[in-house]
Amino acid sequence: MALRFVVSLALVAMIVGEHVNPYSIPSEYTPRPTYPTRPPYKPQPTYRPKPTYRPKPTYTPRPTYPPKPTYTPKPTYTPRPTYPPQPTYGHPTPTYGPPPAYGHQPVKPSCAAATTKTWCLEDKEYPSYELQAAAHQHKDKLLTLYADVAELDTAHSVDGLKTHYDETYLCPSETQYVRPLRAQNTDGKWRVIVNNIKVDYLTLTQTTRIEECLNPGHACPLVPVCYESKCLQKFIYHRFLVYDPYDQYFPFAIETFKLPASCDCLLGAFNLYH
Repeated sequence: MALRFVVSLALVAMIVGEHVNPYSIPSEYTPRPTYPTRPPYKPQPTYRPKPTYRPKPTYTPRPTYPPKPTYTPKPTYTPRPTYPPQPTYGHPTPTYGPPPAYGHQPVKPSCAAATTKTWCLEDKEYPSYELQAAAHQHKDKLLTLYADVAELDTAHSVDGLKTHYDETYLCPSETQYVRPLRAQNTDGKWRVIVNNIKVDYLTLTQTTRIEECLNPGHACPLVPVCYESKCLQKFIYHRFLVYDPYDQYFPFAIETFKLPASCDCLLGAFNLYH
């Protein structure tokens, strides 16, 4: 029995060996590459050593501040110094009254209370000190205005004249050269005229000529009675430098005034049966 098995196995081997040899190496066979040997690994420690930490720094304790106040104390101010009053340059400080209400005519001055004329040659209430102080304070602009008025109205006409020669007129009249202190302007307001005021070494004056009819409306005495005639008062407009105490910025101005200029004789129709 054992022999039969061995023979059978040999026959099988012969039959198979004719076709495939398991131990034969094919011609296209690539040999297996040779790998390097593995390096020997260090044995791992059984435990990890604990790291060494830096010691904690020692901090300085925070300083203790005093508690904040519940309110801010007010600073102590130095009282304002008291300065001595400024000098008034020899003149008292002017005291101004309240300005007149708009739309109303100012009160007639006392110098014109007893006359019907619209100017005053004498005035007991003339504000000489106040006007002098204002002229000293604004002398540059004041002298400019005065030069304008003097050149147009008085410098080349009657400034400096005080008398007139005897003249014969058709109507009786009174002529004089005056320096008014107050006058009523063309708007009906009374103004203070700048006269006899000193600014440095210059005296400011304003002179004008006026001629008033003595008998206005009457017949001309030197005209024959066969002619109708009548004495007529003529007027002329003058520009004067005035002082306004209610203007706090510049209390001087130039205004226009209506003053009597001449007394003319007006002739009418010829009357044969007069």
